[in-house]
Parts: sequence; structure tokens; C-alpha cells
Amino acid sequence: MIAAPSFVLPDAGQIAADVERALTEDLGQGDATAGLLPADARAHAALTCRDAAVIAGTAWFDACFRRLDPAVHIDWQVRDGDRVMPGSVICRLSGHARPLVTAERSALNFLQLLSATATATAEYVAAVAGTAVRVLDTRKTIPGLRLAQKYAVRCGGGHNQRMGLYDAILIKENHIIAAGGIAAAVQAARRLHPELPLEVEVENLDELEQALQAGVDRIMLDNFELASMVEAVRRTAGRVPLEASGNVDLRTIGEFARTGVDFISVGALTKHVRAVDLSLRLRLD
Repeated sequence: MIAAPSFVLPDAGQIAADVERALTEDLGQGDATAGLLPADARAHAALTCRDAAVIAGTAWFDACFRRLDPAVHIDWQVRDGDRVMPGSVICRLSGHARPLVTAERSALNFLQLLSATATATAEYVAAVAGTAVRVLDTRKTIPGLRLAQKYAVRCGGGHNQRMGLYDAILIKENHIIAAGGIAAAVQAARRLHPELPLEVEVENLDELEQALQAGVDRIMLDNFELASMVEAVRRTAGRVPLEASGNVDLRTIGEFARTGVDFISVGALTKHVRAVDLSLRLRLD
């Protein structure tokens, strides 16, 4: 078995819960088709990746099979974060045939989605190579799979922004309107949650000045034109980290990075992914 990856996995209980939901959704009252196989049949299987990809999600893949057959043998040829070429056999399995075919789809669903997230992230990270920018994800994740997708972002070389609404404060347009302005929103946030990191989203240079005066921990430049982004970096002069957001794709991210911002957040890492093409081929013993 390949050694565990250096990326910190979500809690084992979270992975188990993800897998339990997936298998319950797929199995219902049971796998009607698997009953065609002899109850005592054993099999081997080889998992092939048909795309160039960065692998992520092996723990979820393993958990699907082990939930149905704790004695299944899984031999990975790669680890999370590894790049593979089309046609690579990345894993071999052996065990009882029925659990292998029953768990197959759920296991592949996790692996193809999370590897897609890691692969997309790696492309964006490569696009800012040579700069000091860190590529961030967002909360635009598949419901119920946020921790899994954010783990995959890390496997692809990206960084997590906030995990949810509980671990950092991001004051956006509607918060500012409701609070009566940037200064009032920041004061309320500091009073209620002084322990949390505080970021404010601004839409123009005037709002940037207000955020700087309010004393925030980070400023998000929302949909800034390139020239305005350059000016924002000049005015801020390193006093507060700047995060660019909006209109980010593989064509624009390099230009944004070269303005001197510190972070670029990219919703596409987790919401515009194309599943990696995987194939699991079974062979009865």
C-alpha cells in the first residue's frame, strides 16, 4: 500500500458519513444486479485513469469498498496529489466479487470528482507560477461534499479560503447595506467575533479606502478591472493582504497575479469541474 499522503484528510468520521450517504443513495434495498454473481465468487480489478489528471480522493474510494467488504485488498500505485498520464493503472483490488461491483460506482464517483477538482486546481496554480499569489477556493462546492472538495483543492496545490460561515467573517455587499456601511459592519463584526479573521469585499476604490480605514484583516477586490486592481495594490502598499475575485479564468488569472495581489479566489475550482475518466475492469478468479 502506498504511504499516506502529506495532505491532511478530513476526519475519518466525515469520510465515513460521505460514503454512507452515497451507498445508501445507490443501494436502496440492495443491489439487484450483483445477485447474478455467485455468492462465493472472488475477483481482481484494475483501475485505469484515461485522462491526464491529479489524483485525489483515494480515502473515499477505499472507504466505499471497505464498507461492503472489510477484507478487500487495495493496492494503490499512486497517492493523492500525484499526476498521472492517460492509460495509467493507478490501483488494483481483490476481494469478493459482489461487493466489488456494488461499491464500484460510488467509489468512482468520489474519485472522479475529487481528482477533477485537484486537476483543475493544478491548472490554475500553474498559470500563476513565478508569482507569489496563492490560489484560493470558495464556498461554491457541491452540497454535502465541501470538506472533500476543499481537500482536493489542497491536493492540487491550492489553498482553502474559509471552510464555511463559522471560521471567518467575509463582509459582502448585502452585509454592508444591512449594517449601514463598511465601518459599521466592521465594528459590529469586531464586537461580536473579535477572534475571527475579518475580510471585506469592495467593489471600487472608494470602498477600498473605507475598508483600509476600518482596519480589516484582508480586502477582497470584487470584479475589479485590471487597471483598478493595479491601483488598489499601489494604494494598499502591503498594509493589508488583497484578494482578487470575479472574472477569473485560465486566461485572466496570470494577468491578475502580476498586479501584485496576494490571493486570487476561483469558484471554478469546485463548481466547473469535468469528471476525470476512470475505468474499473473486473476479472473473476
